[in-house]
Amino acid sequence: MTAEGHILFALSSVILIKKVEIISFLLQEDDYWHIITGSLLSALLPDIDHPKSFIGQRLKYISTFIAKTFGHRGFTHSLFIVFLSIVIFKMSFSSINTIIPLDVFHGIVIGYLSHIIADMFTPYGVQLFWPYRIRLHILSISNKKMERFICVILLFFALFYSEYISFLKEIVHIVSIYYKEI
Repeated sequence: MTAEGHILFALSSVILIKKVEIISFLLQEDDYWHIITGSLLSALLPDIDHPKSFIGQRLKYISTFIAKTFGHRGFTHSLFIVFLSIVIFKMSFSSINTIIPLDVFHGIVIGYLSHIIADMFTPYGVQLFWPYRIRLHILSISNKKMERFICVILLFFALFYSEYISFLKEIVHIVSIYYKEI
């Protein structure tokens, strides 16, 4: 997927999550603009494992090292790195001087996960459960015009279509009640 596609997909993800009110379910104090900023900053980060990617060209030495060590769409495109960053953040959040505010971190996780999900729409897929070499993909979109079209449609859906949003809100509400009872 292209950098443009990842940015559009991340923005769409944040808007949908906000409309469905998953963020307010997680934490009442999140600032929407911090979440958008965090997600846009991290939407391209998993591609640091590819030296010819947008971020890989800017961080060539790091990108080349990661590509040679782990390969493309391996370690950086797995849930392992997401859980590792959450653990590191939780450890640093317990200290008084937190570098990244919690709502920005939520945005970073959303952007990072949106990248991984978007790459699951490509024929190559991702190694979601790295180090296991199982590649997962949902669809096989390899045409850049089709990718752009789908991402723009998703963005318009997130911005303007609200019929299904109320249905998704109800699902989130039911799940939140269920988890509060446990």
